[in-house]
Amino acid sequence: MAENNENKMSREEAGRKGGEATARTHDKEFYQEIGRKGGEATAESHDKEFYQEIGEKGGEARARQRQNN
Repeated sequence: MAENNENKMSREEAGRKGGEATARTHDKEFYQEIGRKGGEATAESHDKEFYQEIGEKGGEARARQRQNN
């Protein structure tokens, strides 16, 4: 049996629409709060080496960006 996909939206489109609706109904403080909570959760589940590694990657990316400009 073939599935009818005519009226279904993609995950990408559903995510975009959901993000746009959230942006219309929430303010800057909402995003700051969820960012803070996410940062705290990440800090609880990762160690010092994790932050060193992502810091090095960011530094390398920034150096490449400066070379290209």
